[in-house]
Amino acid sequence: MTERKLDLITTMTALVENKRYATLRDILVTMNAADIAVLFSELEQEVLPLLFRLLPKELAAETFVEMDSDAQEMLILGFSDSELKEVIDELYIDDAVDLVEEMPANVVKRILKQADPDTRKQINELLKYPEDSAGSIMTTEFVELRPHFTVADAIKSIRRSGIDKETINTCYVTQPDRKLCGQLSIRAIILAEEDDMVSDIMEQNVIFVSTLDDQETVAQRLQKYDLLSVPVVDGEGRLVGIVTIDDAVDVLQEEATEDIEKMAAITPSDRPYLKTSVLSIYLHRIPWLLLLMISATFTGIIIMRFEAALAAQVTLTAFIPMLMDTGGNSGSQSSVTVIRGLALQEIRFRDILKVIFKELRVSLLCGLTLAVANFLKLLFLDKVGTQIAAVVCLTLVITVIVAKLIGCTLPMLAKKIGFDPAVMASPFITTLVDAISLLTYFQVATLLLGI
Repeated sequence: MTERKLDLITTMTALVENKRYATLRDILVTMNAADIAVLFSELEQEVLPLLFRLLPKELAAETFVEMDSDAQEMLILGFSDSELKEVIDELYIDDAVDLVEEMPANVVKRILKQADPDTRKQINELLKYPEDSAGSIMTTEFVELRPHFTVADAIKSIRRSGIDKETINTCYVTQPDRKLCGQLSIRAIILAEEDDMVSDIMEQNVIFVSTLDDQETVAQRLQKYDLLSVPVVDGEGRLVGIVTIDDAVDVLQEEATEDIEKMAAITPSDRPYLKTSVLSIYLHRIPWLLLLMISATFTGIIIMRFEAALAAQVTLTAFIPMLMDTGGNSGSQSSVTVIRGLALQEIRFRDILKVIFKELRVSLLCGLTLAVANFLKLLFLDKVGTQIAAVVCLTLVITVIVAKLIGCTLPMLAKKIGFDPAVMASPFITTLVDAISLLTYFQVATLLLGI
């Protein structure tokens, strides 16, 4: 926490204790809603309802959206019906939907009860879309124009309806049946002549998404084309909503967090770490640990099978951890690179042969470099015989090659058959590579040492 934030928290706490509410309000109205939400998260929960009521109506709604779900629930429980209605009326539809999705059932009933009939209808319609789809994150509040409008008509329409829209930067042009036929920016409207027709100045090649498209695909579309918003159409091409860049940023953050947790063999959670209970963290982690522990028993079975060989050459035992760790690390490097490439759509399944050929060359260079360095270490530092050094180094080359090939192919195969590639990251690849490296080690030792 920065020193400035600490000073601000101390100051506000003192002002609350001294009941200097006018001064508190003067401080809060100069701050951004996101900064106020962060500040509220550091203060005692008992003072939050008081501070929240000091905010102007619009700023209060913006701050409410930025707060975490626990703080939102606490405030809602303390709101009167009229206060709750004021907040809901100020929320954009997509933010209201997010709120409903995160609240427990008893709180949701109260929220919907205080929402006006039109808002309630729109919330229920958006809740029908599949989770993580474009329809579930879109807002239905956008500026809609007609092709036959003049620029003067368009400006009047924007002035009349734009105040309640989430954005007016891009206006969408639709036919009477609401089929999307074009778009134009507010800049284009302002710079055009008043008697110009919207149909003449609009862009007809519109980038759009479908209501059932995955939310990550939508976010990537916004990123790829540098858009501030993207229209969402239904199966018949009718405009039903838009997804704005702020929602896309949240989606990308959520998806990246989810991938990182899966790559670490953790069931994804949508709650912050410090607000997640010990039991919940345990339940998210233990199934994967049990599964990986069971799969890791294969390495123990392999070692027991070659127990006689190890007894004949006890020195071989000392190099097992190094070989297994190197194999696991090599596989992880390839898998993480490929998984990220798949997420960014830089790599597709049709590129699998290119990826394999590239990783084969990389693994050969890495394996030979590690083998040479290890050979010198074994001879001059560990003082082992040339034959044992050859066994270890040859195994090392093979292990690195196999690990990198497995690391690059498994995520791509998982993606092809519909699994999340992140699941095929470090834990599973490491376990598989460990078993293969041990089998290789003992087979090479058997051939070169005759044990």
